[in-house]
Amino acid sequence: MHPLINYFLTLSPLSTSSAEALEAICQPTSIARNQPLQSIGQTCKTLYFLKKGMARIYYEKDGLDVTEGFYGEFNMIARAESLFAGKPSQKGIQVLEDSELWSIDTTQLASLYEGHRDIERLFSRLFEKAYVETIQRIENLQFHAAEERYHLLEKEQPEVLKRAPLKFIASYLGITQVSLSRIRAKKS
Repeated sequence: MHPLINYFLTLSPLSTSSAEALEAICQPTSIARNQPLQSIGQTCKTLYFLKKGMARIYYEKDGLDVTEGFYGEFNMIARAESLFAGKPSQKGIQVLEDSELWSIDTTQLASLYEGHRDIERLFSRLFEKAYVETIQRIENLQFHAAEERYHLLEKEQPEVLKRAPLKFIASYLGITQVSLSRIRAKKS
C-alpha cells in the first residue's frame, strides 16, 4: 500500500475504495534543496506531504525573512489562509533539503468528499490538527521566553535543530542568531 495512505490510516479509517481514490490523486514530486515549493503571492491550491526532506513556511516583514513553521516527513504543508479564502498568500513554502513529496490538488480532493465521507473526515482531522498547532505556536510566542521556546522546539521537533539552518531557527523562535547561540551555549 502507498506509504501516504498508510499514514492516513493511522489518523482515521478509510474504506478500500476511499484509499484507492485518494491514492489516485497523490502525485509524486521532487524538488531540490532551498527551492520554493510555492512562492509568496501564489494562491494555495495544493496540499503537500513530505516523503523525505524538510520544508518551512515563511514570510517577509520589514525586510526580514521570518520562518513561521518547520515541516518534516508526513507533515501536511499548506497555507490554509490562502487555501480557504482562495486568495494569494503573503507566505511562501521553501524546501530546506532535497525533498520528495506527494502533492494533492485540492479541487480533486474536494470532489472526493461527496462520495467518500471518510476522506472528508480524514482531512477535517488533518486541518484541525494544523489549526491546533498554529494556536500553540502563537501561544508559545505570547507566553514563553525565548529559552523556553527553544526547549519546546528541542522537545517537540528535535530534528529541526539538526537539519534547519540556524538563521531560520532563530527567526522561528523570534530571536537573533546571537541570542540563539547564547541559549545553545548554556546547554553545553
